[in-house]
Amino acid sequence: MFDTVIIGAGVTGAAVARELSRYQLKVCVLEREEDVCCGTSKANSAIIHAGFDAKPGTWKAKLNVAGNRLMDQWSRELDFPFVRNGSMVVCTDAGKMERLEALYQQGLANQVPGLEIITDKKRLREMEPNLSDQTAAVLWAPTGGIVCPFLYNIAAAENAAKNGVEFRFRSEVTGIIKKEWGYEIATKEGLITTRTVVNAAGLYADVLHNMVSERKLQITPRRGSYCLLDKTAGTHVNSTIFMLPGEYGKGVLVTPTVHGNLLMGPTAVDVKDKEAINTTAEELAEVLEKSSMAVKDIPKRQVITSFAGLRAHEVGRDFVLGEAEDAKGFWDCAGIESPGLSASAAIGCLMAGWVADSLHAKKKEHFHSKRRGIVHPFELPEEQRQELVSQNPAYGVIVCRCEMVTEGEIREAIRRPLGARSLDGIKRRTRAGMGRCQAGFCSPRVMELLAEELGIELTQVTKSGGKSMLVYSDAAQVHLPEANLKWADVLNEG
Repeated sequence: MFDTVIIGAGVTGAAVARELSRYQLKVCVLEREEDVCCGTSKANSAIIHAGFDAKPGTWKAKLNVAGNRLMDQWSRELDFPFVRNGSMVVCTDAGKMERLEALYQQGLANQVPGLEIITDKKRLREMEPNLSDQTAAVLWAPTGGIVCPFLYNIAAAENAAKNGVEFRFRSEVTGIIKKEWGYEIATKEGLITTRTVVNAAGLYADVLHNMVSERKLQITPRRGSYCLLDKTAGTHVNSTIFMLPGEYGKGVLVTPTVHGNLLMGPTAVDVKDKEAINTTAEELAEVLEKSSMAVKDIPKRQVITSFAGLRAHEVGRDFVLGEAEDAKGFWDCAGIESPGLSASAAIGCLMAGWVADSLHAKKKEHFHSKRRGIVHPFELPEEQRQELVSQNPAYGVIVCRCEMVTEGEIREAIRRPLGARSLDGIKRRTRAGMGRCQAGFCSPRVMELLAEELGIELTQVTKSGGKSMLVYSDAAQVHLPEANLKWADVLNEG
């Protein structure tokens, strides 16, 4: 029997797992997919919000600001990229200045540091040369930031695993029954018993909550579509640029990413299907149109891909956190939509503290707070890179030319704790396939490496687990030796 079972291995579940692993508890994370970071956590704006947007006094307001403050520490300890690039809310209509002022006052009430309304046009041009010519004023929040949500999620999960948390993938929960001693959880892989449950199931958190509680939750999937631009467009803005928020959220933003791309989106469309992550022509057209309202001259021809994600919108418009009133030991982390990524570290600390207190758990004498990420040779100084390659020549063989990802990185991504088991798993850990050609050249070699490292046939390699096979015949020949480059080849190409 486990002390705690966390359902969901997205960023919230991973953060709770990481913080619970500080205690002398037997903890398990159940995830229905084949990897961590397979739901909302993999398709979002990758923004760490400053905290001025949420209504004062709500969980969203309190935990957004707290999570923002924790991000520097977590990024250092867990070795994932995070940059405080600041954020701007752009007002292009002087008649709406009251709304900008209201956001400013709300931010002050939420104790967001450094907030400022800027009207000086010269200063704004110096800060952001490509702001709309119609800009009347901006709300400047220097504590806003950008993060890699994949590496953040994976880092927290790996650290939890290092500290003893057990992860079980492809373990979809089909039923939960309350017992005198705790809960019996039915999964597609069998029964699991536990004293307590943490419900971090994202879009399905209402389904699980409603299995054990008479006080029902209702979560509406809210789809947001995005366009990602090539790195040649990555410096078009320096900060994260928002429009004045509307009824369905913060509107379409334009932001650099920590990896050097430019991101535009999201839309906000309520849907019924919890799996409706398809993009539509109408929504992508809306992204392209509205992104130009606050930022001019966006090089939209540099779009390399589009995608959509679903936010878990709860009808109460706030995070649902705490122990279910009529189901003792069942703890909800539900309705974690924006600013859920920003708040996740704080949610992890809060929830872990509650659960540990309920179990009278003691902290471990030895907790490993630090985790080292995968080394990317292209980011190293020449001398260190050459030393790494001399120790392991696989780090000198480039598999993904667009992102300069080496064979060594891909092999490490598979071998690590909670290692990659699919093309998407490799992509999220190394960025192989995320570049301009969108995996057009590197996929065959990545597939071969997966098959070799996992001891499986090419026909068993998947894009994202399950039945997403890529090769359907043993006779298929996909080896492309010319897809591999040496560092010398790259240097010679100029």
